[in-house]
Amino acid sequence: MPTPENDNAWIQTFSGRKFYILEPRVEDVHIEDIAHALSLLTRFTGHTREFYSVAQHSVLVSRVCDPADALGGLLHDASEAYLADLNSPLKHSPEMSRYRTAERRVQEVIRERFGLPKEPGSVKLADKRLLVTEKRDLMTAGPERGYFTDIEPLSIKITPLPPQVAEKIFLERFQELSA
Repeated sequence: MPTPENDNAWIQTFSGRKFYILEPRVEDVHIEDIAHALSLLTRFTGHTREFYSVAQHSVLVSRVCDPADALGGLLHDASEAYLADLNSPLKHSPEMSRYRTAERRVQEVIRERFGLPKEPGSVKLADKRLLVTEKRDLMTAGPERGYFTDIEPLSIKITPLPPQVAEKIFLERFQELSA
């Protein structure tokens, strides 16, 4: 149960429930909330040529990683449904340590809810491969950062989907992997 000092640190989810962001509880995690929120969140802080959701990214990660890790791939960014996403330079700055702690707690509760282990290596690699593929397919050419230069992009061409379609395929993929 939330402590008195964190009693007001909650958000209302898509389904109308409370989610305590600083003291997350397994019983408050619902796949419909995750799918809906991720379908409306953009990758790259919205700096793609057209709308591209975290939900679509997650579905692709689940298809690229080792099949045994596919559910973990689908849910690897699920904490963003409750906390939003921050761009990597900001997220990893010293000033954001409290955010990273909250994100870690939320992700742990999500893993517990769906019986997942810590993020496997195949999910991490799939996520990196998607990142370089997304950058190639969805972003305007710009300065290179110099990281992930050793990561090969996928041979697929990513076509962004509207939020409603991304939400639908996310839920379908979840049902497929949970069956």
